Amino acid sequence: MSNGEAIAAARTALVIIDLQNDFLDAKGAYARGGDTNPPALQLPDRVATVARALKAVGGLVATSQFTLWPDAAGEPMISSHLKTLRPYLRKGDFAPGSWGQANVDALASLADVTVCKVAYSAFFNTQLDWLLRRAGIDTVAVCGIVTNGGVASTVRDAHMRDYRVVVLADGCAAFGEERHQTSLADMRNVAEVMNSEVFIRALQ
Repeated sequence: MSNGEAIAAARTALVIIDLQNDFLDAKGAYARGGDTNPPALQLPDRVATVARALKAVGGLVATSQFTLWPDAAGEPMISSHLKTLRPYLRKGDFAPGSWGQANVDALASLADVTVCKVAYSAFFNTQLDWLLRRAGIDTVAVCGIVTNGGVASTVRDAHMRDYRVVVLADGCAAFGEERHQTSLADMRNVAEVMNSEVFIRALQ
Protein backbone atom coordinates (compact mmCIF):
# COMPACT_ATOMS: atom_id res chain seq x y z
CA MET A 1 0.00 0.00 0.00
CA SER A 2 1.38 3.39 -0.90
CA ASN A 3 1.80 6.33 1.44
CA GLY A 4 -1.27 8.52 1.56
CA GLU A 5 -3.68 5.77 0.51
CA ALA A 6 -7.01 6.09 2.30
CA ILE A 7 -7.09 4.69 5.81
CA ALA A 8 -10.31 3.26 7.24
CA ALA A 9 -10.51 5.07 10.56
CA ALA A 10 -12.96 2.66 12.19
CA ARG A 11 -10.47 -0.18 11.70
CA THR A 12 -7.43 1.84 12.76
CA ALA A 13 -5.67 2.16 16.10
CA LEU A 14 -3.10 4.72 17.11
CA VAL A 15 -0.58 2.83 19.25
CA ILE A 16 1.35 5.25 21.46
CA ILE A 17 4.55 3.79 22.88
CA ASP A 18 5.73 4.77 26.36
CA LEU A 19 4.96 8.50 26.55
CA GLN A 20 5.08 8.29 30.34
CA ASN A 21 6.06 10.60 33.18
CA ASP A 22 9.13 8.61 34.24
CA PHE A 23 10.50 8.90 30.70
CA LEU A 24 9.58 12.51 29.90
CA ASP A 25 8.77 14.60 32.95
CA ALA A 26 11.45 16.72 34.60
CA LYS A 27 10.65 14.94 37.88
CA GLY A 28 10.74 11.48 36.29
CA ALA A 29 13.26 8.67 36.60
CA TYR A 30 15.11 9.33 33.34
CA ALA A 31 15.57 13.05 34.01
CA ARG A 32 16.86 12.17 37.48
CA GLY A 33 19.42 9.91 35.84
CA GLY A 34 20.46 12.56 33.32
CA ASP A 35 18.91 10.79 30.32
CA THR A 36 16.89 13.59 28.80
CA ASN A 37 15.57 13.39 25.24
CA PRO A 38 14.61 16.91 24.08
CA PRO A 39 12.91 15.80 20.81
CA ALA A 40 10.68 13.45 22.80
CA LEU A 41 9.36 16.36 24.84
CA GLN A 42 7.73 17.72 21.68
CA LEU A 43 5.77 14.54 21.06
CA PRO A 44 2.85 14.56 23.53
CA ASP A 45 0.99 17.57 22.10
CA ARG A 46 1.63 16.44 18.53
CA VAL A 47 0.48 12.89 19.24
CA ALA A 48 -2.55 14.18 21.16
CA THR A 49 -3.65 16.07 18.03
CA VAL A 50 -3.48 12.84 16.03
CA ALA A 51 -5.32 10.92 18.74
CA ARG A 52 -8.18 13.41 18.84
CA ALA A 53 -8.45 13.42 15.04
CA LEU A 54 -8.61 9.62 14.90
CA LYS A 55 -11.12 9.35 17.74
CA ALA A 56 -13.34 11.95 16.05
CA VAL A 57 -13.81 9.62 13.08
CA GLY A 58 -14.27 6.42 15.06
CA GLY A 59 -10.73 5.12 15.53
CA LEU A 60 -9.14 3.60 18.62
CA VAL A 61 -6.28 4.95 20.75
CA ALA A 62 -4.07 2.46 22.58
CA THR A 63 -1.13 3.25 24.82
CA SER A 64 1.65 1.10 26.19
CA GLN A 65 3.24 1.76 29.55
CA PHE A 66 6.66 0.38 30.30
CA THR A 67 6.35 -1.19 33.74
CA LEU A 68 8.83 -2.41 36.36
CA TRP A 69 6.90 -4.92 38.41
CA PRO A 70 8.00 -5.29 42.06
CA ASP A 71 9.24 -8.58 43.45
CA ALA A 72 8.22 -10.04 46.83
CA ALA A 73 10.49 -7.54 48.59
CA GLY A 74 9.10 -4.62 46.63
CA GLU A 75 12.21 -4.18 44.48
CA PRO A 76 11.72 -3.59 40.75
CA MET A 77 12.40 -6.59 38.53
CA ILE A 78 14.77 -5.01 36.01
CA SER A 79 16.27 -7.01 33.15
CA SER A 80 20.05 -7.18 33.27
CA HIS A 81 20.58 -5.31 30.01
CA LEU A 82 18.36 -2.43 31.18
CA LYS A 83 20.08 -2.31 34.56
CA THR A 84 23.39 -1.95 32.74
CA LEU A 85 22.06 0.84 30.52
CA ARG A 86 20.13 2.66 33.25
CA PRO A 87 21.81 1.90 36.60
CA TYR A 88 19.94 4.75 38.32
CA LEU A 89 16.56 2.97 38.12
CA ARG A 90 15.33 2.28 41.63
CA LYS A 91 12.38 1.19 43.73
CA GLY A 92 9.21 3.01 42.69
CA ASP A 93 10.32 3.86 39.16
CA PHE A 94 7.76 2.78 36.53
CA ALA A 95 5.89 0.95 39.29
CA PRO A 96 2.39 -0.23 38.33
CA GLY A 97 -0.20 2.40 39.24
CA SER A 98 2.41 5.04 40.02
CA TRP A 99 2.67 8.60 38.74
CA GLY A 100 5.86 7.71 36.91
CA GLN A 101 4.27 4.81 35.03
CA ALA A 102 1.28 6.94 33.98
CA ASN A 103 0.87 8.55 30.58
CA VAL A 104 1.89 12.20 30.44
CA ASP A 105 -0.90 14.68 31.07
CA ALA A 106 -1.44 15.57 27.40
CA LEU A 107 -2.46 11.97 26.69
CA ALA A 108 -3.98 10.93 29.99
CA SER A 109 -7.61 11.22 28.90
CA LEU A 110 -7.23 10.01 25.32
CA ALA A 111 -6.42 6.31 25.67
CA ASP A 112 -9.23 3.84 25.00
CA VAL A 113 -7.05 0.91 26.06
CA THR A 114 -3.72 0.68 27.86
CA VAL A 115 -1.35 -2.25 28.24
CA CYS A 116 1.59 -2.70 30.58
CA LYS A 117 4.73 -3.91 28.84
CA VAL A 118 7.99 -5.32 30.16
CA ALA A 119 10.15 -5.29 27.01
CA TYR A 120 10.55 -3.22 23.86
CA SER A 121 7.50 -4.42 21.94
CA ALA A 122 3.99 -3.46 23.02
CA PHE A 123 2.88 -6.89 21.76
CA PHE A 124 5.30 -8.99 23.83
CA ASN A 125 3.49 -10.65 26.76
CA THR A 126 0.63 -8.13 26.66
CA GLN A 127 -3.03 -8.28 25.61
CA LEU A 128 -2.60 -5.71 22.86
CA ASP A 129 -3.14 -8.08 19.94
CA TRP A 130 -6.29 -9.54 21.54
CA LEU A 131 -7.67 -6.06 22.25
CA LEU A 132 -7.03 -4.79 18.74
CA ARG A 133 -8.55 -7.82 17.05
CA ARG A 134 -11.56 -7.73 19.37
CA ALA A 135 -12.09 -4.11 18.35
CA GLY A 136 -11.95 -4.99 14.65
CA ILE A 137 -8.63 -3.26 14.03
CA ASP A 138 -6.58 -4.14 10.96
CA THR A 139 -4.37 -1.03 10.74
CA VAL A 140 -2.03 0.34 13.40
CA ALA A 141 -0.28 3.70 13.39
CA VAL A 142 2.66 3.58 15.77
CA CYS A 143 4.34 6.51 17.49
CA GLY A 144 6.20 7.31 20.71
CA ILE A 145 9.63 6.46 22.06
CA VAL A 146 12.16 5.49 21.19
CA THR A 147 12.17 5.18 17.41
CA ASN A 148 14.86 2.50 17.32
CA GLY A 149 13.59 0.68 20.43
CA GLY A 150 9.97 0.34 21.50
CA VAL A 151 8.59 1.82 18.28
CA ALA A 152 10.66 -0.34 15.91
CA SER A 153 10.01 -3.52 17.91
CA THR A 154 6.26 -2.88 18.02
CA VAL A 155 6.19 -2.07 14.30
CA ARG A 156 7.91 -5.32 13.38
CA ASP A 157 5.67 -7.36 15.67
CA ALA A 158 2.59 -5.71 14.13
CA HIS A 159 3.90 -6.54 10.67
CA MET A 160 4.41 -10.18 11.69
CA ARG A 161 0.78 -10.25 12.82
CA ASP A 162 -0.43 -9.03 9.40
CA TYR A 163 -1.62 -5.58 10.41
CA ARG A 164 -1.26 -2.74 7.97
CA VAL A 165 1.41 -0.69 9.74
CA VAL A 166 1.97 3.06 9.62
CA VAL A 167 4.80 4.86 11.41
CA LEU A 168 4.28 8.52 12.28
CA ALA A 169 7.71 9.93 11.51
CA ASP A 170 7.15 13.18 13.42
CA GLY A 171 5.41 11.31 16.24
CA CYS A 172 8.56 9.42 17.25
CA ALA A 173 11.91 10.38 18.73
CA ALA A 174 15.21 8.72 19.58
CA PHE A 175 18.35 9.61 21.49
CA GLY A 176 19.88 11.35 18.48
CA GLU A 177 18.53 12.43 15.09
CA GLU A 178 20.77 10.01 13.19
CA ARG A 179 19.35 7.04 15.09
CA HIS A 180 15.85 8.34 14.48
CA GLN A 181 16.33 8.72 10.73
CA THR A 182 18.17 5.41 10.33
CA SER A 183 15.41 3.59 12.15
CA LEU A 184 12.69 5.24 10.05
CA ALA A 185 14.51 4.23 6.88
CA ASP A 186 14.80 0.66 8.13
CA MET A 187 11.11 0.44 9.05
CA ARG A 188 10.09 1.37 5.52
CA ASN A 189 10.71 -2.29 4.68
CA VAL A 190 7.69 -3.33 6.77
CA ALA A 191 5.60 -0.17 7.22
CA GLU A 192 4.38 3.04 5.63
CA VAL A 193 6.27 5.99 7.08
CA MET A 194 4.46 9.33 6.98
CA ASN A 195 4.06 12.55 8.91
CA SER A 196 1.07 13.11 11.15
CA GLU A 197 -0.63 15.58 8.81
CA VAL A 198 -0.52 13.08 5.94
CA PHE A 199 -1.97 10.39 8.22
CA ILE A 200 -4.83 12.63 9.37
CA ARG A 201 -5.67 13.61 5.78
CA ALA A 202 -5.78 9.93 4.78
CA LEU A 203 -8.37 9.02 7.43
CA GLN A 204 -11.80 8.08 6.13
